[in-house]
Amino acid sequence: MQHDAVSRDKLAVSFYSSAKLIHMNKKTKISIIPGDGIGPEIMQATVDILQKSGAPLGFDEIHIGERALNEFGTLLPDSTLQTIKKNKVALKGPTTTPIGSGHTSLNVKIRKLFDLYANVRPVRNLPGVPSLYQGVDLIIVRENTEGLYAGIENVVDVDTVDSLKRVTRKASERVARFAFEFAQKNNRKTVTVAHKANILKKGDGLFLESCHKVADQFENIQFQDVIIDACCMRLVRWPDTFDVIVTGNLYGDILSDLCAGLVGGLGILPGANFGDELAIFESAHGSAPDIAGKNLANPTALIQSAAMMLEHLGMAEHATKINQALLEALKCESARTKDIGGKGSTEDFTQAILANL
Repeated sequence: MQHDAVSRDKLAVSFYSSAKLIHMNKKTKISIIPGDGIGPEIMQATVDILQKSGAPLGFDEIHIGERALNEFGTLLPDSTLQTIKKNKVALKGPTTTPIGSGHTSLNVKIRKLFDLYANVRPVRNLPGVPSLYQGVDLIIVRENTEGLYAGIENVVDVDTVDSLKRVTRKASERVARFAFEFAQKNNRKTVTVAHKANILKKGDGLFLESCHKVADQFENIQFQDVIIDACCMRLVRWPDTFDVIVTGNLYGDILSDLCAGLVGGLGILPGANFGDELAIFESAHGSAPDIAGKNLANPTALIQSAAMMLEHLGMAEHATKINQALLEALKCESARTKDIGGKGSTEDFTQAILANL
């Protein structure tokens, strides 16, 4: 859908070295979590850009995942959690979650611990990034604390596992309210709820009912609902017909990756997790251990997440500077990283953004 230029600028997103990040003593302290795999590389690039922008930030570097396990003997140290709680805003790189075995997702644990109930993923085309579609500009708001993605499972016997999908009125109504308030603040016209209430009549039915209840309080915002499989079909045929999509936890996870494919891949998609007290901004992609340390990683997603963080902190001027510098660098084939059709390295791309700043 089309939106005014001011709204688009705000949502646009409104290193190669693993050296320890520089600490600063300035007005607003944020927690920096480099993460696993390519995380330290793209985090260093992002911190360099934040510093060059002049944003009045200080950084507390903390760790989760593999590095935390090596240094502290635990994947999620208490000191890390206390620092996040103290600063109330964090910027996080990707972490590794084993498939089928091993530890559960640290992202899920952190979201639950701090009640970060709304995940926000802006999806839009960027200049210079090859894409099957043009004119995509939508927001996915995902309930972040319950549903199947919460990972509540019970082994009945060696051949049977039950996975529990819990849906509550409280969680459903608050994420719906977040989506409508977000739409209102950002000049968005339509909120669509994606569900499977035709089959899951009780659980998804409650989610849909809660969204309808909240929608009645926002007469200036158009509201529609769509079954999740039909939503996927519409997204790959007419993605420009969507504006804000609000949905459950697992559906939102799947739709986020689907929509990333519409505009060039997970390497460019930013993300944020909001609660009433805290916010954690992160790239939507994984830790990509196969390219870690090779100066190949694309920092675009984390840079855009950092710009969203600046918007959240009331530093819109600095967010705009970073967004404009990023968009200019993306136009340059020699600077863009190879995953988005360029010829550059992580360092090349970062230096191009810094030069534009």
